[in-house]
Amino acid sequence: MSRKKILILNGHPAPSSLSRLFAETYAEAAKGAGHDVRITHLPDMAFDPDHETGGYATTKQREPVLETFLDDLDWCGHFVLCSPMWWGGLPAKLKGVFDRAFIPGRTFSTRETTPLGLPKPLLTGRSARVIITADTPGYFMRFAYGNALQKQLKNQILGFCGFKPVRFSWLAPASDPTPDQLTKWKAQIATHGAKGD
Repeated sequence: MSRKKILILNGHPAPSSLSRLFAETYAEAAKGAGHDVRITHLPDMAFDPDHETGGYATTKQREPVLETFLDDLDWCGHFVLCSPMWWGGLPAKLKGVFDRAFIPGRTFSTRETTPLGLPKPLLTGRSARVIITADTPGYFMRFAYGNALQKQLKNQILGFCGFKPVRFSWLAPASDPTPDQLTKWKAQIATHGAKGD
């Protein structure tokens, strides 16, 4: 197994959460397997999550935590995102990370295009795993909602910027898991962490 550079983002805005637990579980297993790991917790990131209304031409200056996050993305070969699903989407502050940090010239280029005419991704050569906690069962997410959140993250955010493959762990129902279920989830995540996938 090759040693990987892994960046983990706990995308839950609360100081304590399942997302934080799972991010730290993944990190501990990855470090134990010899991978290089950096971990960031969303509650510790101080920044304005609102993208300006004037477009990219009037982009506001990025806060140091966003610059550090971008530098860590450049450094990593594998990105892990842990997040809850709220109202079918991402927490507002986490969405703000993408709105403010994933910008032209850093994560994609509008000056160059793909054969399909899309902006050129600048984060190619990196894989990703997204660990989602939700109360919506996986089968209902597929058949009732068409895996909308997974498609957004895989195709319109991470894949758009070059991450491939993007794999998912869907953990539900997550509001009040039993101790046995929590143990199983942690073991599953530790396995991914040790493999760096």
